[in-house]
Amino acid sequence: MTTAPHIFDSRPCTLGEGPLWHPKRAQLFWFDIVNFKLHSQQDGKALTWEFNRHVSAAAWVDMDRLLIASETGLSLFDLTTGAEEQMCDIEADNPLTRSNDGRADPWGGFWMGTMSKAGNMGQGSLYRWLPEAVCGMPGGDLRVLEPQMSTPNAICFDHTRSCAYYADTKTRIIWRQPVDPDTGWPSGEKSVFVDLSARDGHPEHKPDGAVIDAAGCLWSAQWGSARVARYSPEGNFLEAIDLPTGHTSCPAFGGADMRTLFVTTAQQKLPAERADWLSTAGQTFALSLPCHGLPEPQLAV
Repeated sequence: MTTAPHIFDSRPCTLGEGPLWHPKRAQLFWFDIVNFKLHSQQDGKALTWEFNRHVSAAAWVDMDRLLIASETGLSLFDLTTGAEEQMCDIEADNPLTRSNDGRADPWGGFWMGTMSKAGNMGQGSLYRWLPEAVCGMPGGDLRVLEPQMSTPNAICFDHTRSCAYYADTKTRIIWRQPVDPDTGWPSGEKSVFVDLSARDGHPEHKPDGAVIDAAGCLWSAQWGSARVARYSPEGNFLEAIDLPTGHTSCPAFGGADMRTLFVTTAQQKLPAERADWLSTAGQTFALSLPCHGLPEPQLAV
């Protein structure tokens, strides 16, 4: 049975994003992008690490290290010492852009989107990076998968290794990209998976972060809609769960049985007419589901 969303962490993020459940630590991590922070909880204690730049997404490497996506690229971050090691520069020389959504893929790679800090159209790109430990190339293999995007989001991967999903939030479309099942590189043309502009006529429903559950269904946090929606592997709408604040930004499965859905939210750009969203805006929520998710892949570096 689905339970009503409850507050998992009451610290308000200006732009909460990038939740990651670390399966070895049994611990949730998430970001406040514009305040340069990584948050977590451990045994009920609030934890925060501060950076000198925008940070937005992560993958787990081992018990103590995360791969961090930031406005300068990808780095290894040690949770115990705070030490960082840059692994791959991505738009590090462009002060006008920052990282946004990102997720490890099942083949050992990491997908990451960039976007304009000012929200300008067409200044972002979607990337994939394969670490040297996977591809054998010094420094790894970095490729642009799609240029001239505005707000890359919803990066997630089908559990059968047949496709990847991603969105450009301002277009309100979630795309399905076939991939080579052996390498994870795109193979063939993308197709429309969900078109929110055509489907429901609600302009407030904008696809932000997403995650795939064990049944292959996609859970989409929808910015401005105060909900997380579930779609079948065929792209059919199945259900939506309402949250008490509007800017839902990204979901992640976790918990002991992977049946908890964590959802980050944001205070940024709340509409003036929705004062009811303000009291819990930016907080991180959790709800229990009858379905379950899958552990995030470990990244080898």
